[in-house]
Amino acid sequence: MPLPIDPIGKRAVPVFLPSPVEPLPHQLLAALAQHRMATNQQLQDMLRPQASRLNIVKPLSRLHKEGLIAFTVLPKSNSRRAWFLTPEGARITRDWPQLRGRPPYPITSASAASMKTPHVLTVVRAHLAFVGDARRRGDEHGHLDWTPEVAHSLGDSERVIADALMYYVLHAGDGSRTKLRALVEVDRATTSSERLATKLIDYARLHTYTPSPPGRRAAQANTPPAWQRWYPVFPRVLFILTGASRTTLAHRIEDLQAMTAEHPAVAQLARKVPLGAATLDDLEQHGPTGPVWTPLNGQGERRSWTEL
Repeated sequence: MPLPIDPIGKRAVPVFLPSPVEPLPHQLLAALAQHRMATNQQLQDMLRPQASRLNIVKPLSRLHKEGLIAFTVLPKSNSRRAWFLTPEGARITRDWPQLRGRPPYPITSASAASMKTPHVLTVVRAHLAFVGDARRRGDEHGHLDWTPEVAHSLGDSERVIADALMYYVLHAGDGSRTKLRALVEVDRATTSSERLATKLIDYARLHTYTPSPPGRRAAQANTPPAWQRWYPVFPRVLFILTGASRTTLAHRIEDLQAMTAEHPAVAQLARKVPLGAATLDDLEQHGPTGPVWTPLNGQGERRSWTEL
């Protein structure tokens, strides 16, 4: 397969694809363990974008016969299937090295799958927009670099749960590499705009939350923020919006900007952490590194998520 051409640098760029050394059935199980659910087409786009449909259908059928995966039929979809792990599939993949640290939120029944399908598959759509863009650019972002439903403690039994945690390695034309991370919120316009905007307050709390050492409250001032247990720098916070008209989504982005400007803790977060919002349609049409992200701090025009 010829290498794609970088339209800016006019150079051939490597394509970051899952290793062919690992058998495809193992990659399918790992992808379903990681993402909880995916359709045939999503799995093909994730793992074998250049292969024929049968390359994905045959191993899925074998895994289904072996009782490791099951499916739910999507409504109004001409019998399209969304696959998920059975309890046996979840048990087998639980201790795989590449899945260590994965939150244990498997979907292991058709009834649970049918209720979670709209949101879970939309989150996978968002991931695939980054996967496709990374391949075109020669960046690194694969099927295990996007972890859904990542929780962080805020103390007092409270926590903030991101729809996904993304790892991404940006390759520059001079050969340098930049490691980026983002906490991703995928909004389908199923709740009020105000409720969406309050998620920014949770991230502002996470940014400053410092746990008290047991029995040593006086030492709290010298304790680093809890997020430093996982990240060298606080991840970017990205909101991806879909499920409504372009006008409605624009209003929701405006409300995110208003929360950033009006809430003191969120304003402080925005001075230190890149915050942005974009529509899923724009990501799929122009790519995440296109000028589709609105900075929530209100400074400047739309830009790439890497330049927020």
